[in-house]
Amino acid sequence: MKTYRDLSPSPRTIMTPGPVEVDPRVLRAMSFSILGQFDPEFTDIMNETMDMIRVLFQTNNHWAFSVDGTSRSGIEAVLTSLIEPGDRVLVPIYGRFGHLLVEIAERCGADISTMEQEWGQVFDPEQVVKRIRQERPDIVAIVHGETSTGRMQPLKEIGKACRELDVLLVVDAVATVGGTKVATDEWMLDAVIGGTQKCLSVPAGMAPVTYNERAEAKILKRKRIERGLRDPQTETGWSGKGIQSNYLDLSQLQDYWSPVRLNHHTEATSMLYALREGLRLVLEEGLEQRFARHLEHEAALVAGIRAMGLTLFGDPDCKMPMVTCVNIPDGVDGESVRAMLLHEFGIEIASSFGALKGKIWRIGTMGYSCNKKNVLHLLGALEAALLRHRVPVHIGAASQAALDVYRRKANTYE
Repeated sequence: MKTYRDLSPSPRTIMTPGPVEVDPRVLRAMSFSILGQFDPEFTDIMNETMDMIRVLFQTNNHWAFSVDGTSRSGIEAVLTSLIEPGDRVLVPIYGRFGHLLVEIAERCGADISTMEQEWGQVFDPEQVVKRIRQERPDIVAIVHGETSTGRMQPLKEIGKACRELDVLLVVDAVATVGGTKVATDEWMLDAVIGGTQKCLSVPAGMAPVTYNERAEAKILKRKRIERGLRDPQTETGWSGKGIQSNYLDLSQLQDYWSPVRLNHHTEATSMLYALREGLRLVLEEGLEQRFARHLEHEAALVAGIRAMGLTLFGDPDCKMPMVTCVNIPDGVDGESVRAMLLHEFGIEIASSFGALKGKIWRIGTMGYSCNKKNVLHLLGALEAALLRHRVPVHIGAASQAALDVYRRKANTYE
């Protein structure tokens, strides 16, 4: 019989736009004893998690909970629960993940219209507002932070217009929540989806979501109980009118997270422990302090990249604080550089998609991975890898430029 070695993954410095390194305190939380999903201790943990998700999304929404599955499960849960066949859905696209929203909406039978912006740019909000006024869609679905291009779309004006015109606004904030401001109530966002594996520094496997009474009204309109079937606690007979998924049906999931405790599925116990601890750490640090930390390390990384002699991709005015896109120098095999960083230095950065594949590297400074040690380690390793690839970088300049940023911040050497 074949034998297998002990599992021992190599230690990595993960500087991608997700997943990222996980805080050891989160990993510790995942090792705690399993509780039954209706044990009062466990339902208390669920309630605490809901409270913290509200703070994370800066909302007073009643509904704020997690969907079991990676961040895409949250996106699918929201869209499939809201979109009825024939609904008019507008998707402004400025990167890869806008196309994902289109695909999911198509599967729901939506009547879809799109508007596209060149990758590396975002929309002037007035462009989107004008299109909304022209088309009067039922739903607008948009990405807040596009990790494929490192750009972040302003949402406040779009949210205001949607509210005035009674249009539901659904936002993919998977890459931004926990790393920069996502003001659900202030920006009048109707439903927002987050992810655990990015700025929250929790393993992939849950998707925090929140939605308001406007969205809930549409979800509940689709909920029904088949006539003649037994107690809904048996699950039998519960379905959403036209909702394709049972597992991702928000009308049932919200009953699971409510005092009703509908036995919809078995909760992912250890992942919920991880999410609760990750959220606790976010709130312990403080949202504003956490946002400032992401900006500080972004500034150090950008200063180092530029000092090295490399250039950045995309419009700097709409750059995501937690993703930096670097143009690969002409004639350089970007995958060879990435492989050297991984195998010689234990650092992982990302390539990109579509028309940008092979043209840019994407470097993430997210959550627990967003720290001074990682930034300086990456800059030194990238300089060495580029020298090995015969790229004429400014030797030693990158780390010094980053240290200057840190020195200005601290106003003294540590």
